[in-house]
Amino acid sequence: MGLRIKTLRKKAKLTQKQVADHLGMGSSNFGHIENDRVTPSSSDLQKIADILDTTTDYLLGRSIEKDRQYFELTDKDERDIAKKLEAMMNDLDSDSSLSFMGEPMDDEDRELLRISLENTLRMSREMAKKKFTPKKYRK
Repeated sequence: MGLRIKTLRKKAKLTQKQVADHLGMGSSNFGHIENDRVTPSSSDLQKIADILDTTTDYLLGRSIEKDRQYFELTDKDERDIAKKLEAMMNDLDSDSSLSFMGEPMDDEDRELLRISLENTLRMSREMAKKKFTPKKYRK
């Protein structure tokens, strides 16, 4: 558990003293926790997890934390995709009636088209991130 805490603390660029101050304990006590000499109480463990933005299960070794890849979509990307998709669907609905092989599209076909467009937008955004992210920003 101590190694996981130390790794996450360093990743967050925090010192032992900063975390200890947030916990309301001495830095030496927190150092003992990081070196697995002392097991923290459940309330302290929850506070540590909150400070390091993780779960107590991860700190206890019950789960594996997945590192986010540089090309994974962020919340902003998701919002942008939703806006573009909404604009595309509105354009298709307003300009002319949507038809397939001369017959108007029903709601089911329209929903399938929306899903297909959304997947295409997601894939293109991820591919662009993979291709155009400078190497210094890749983790």
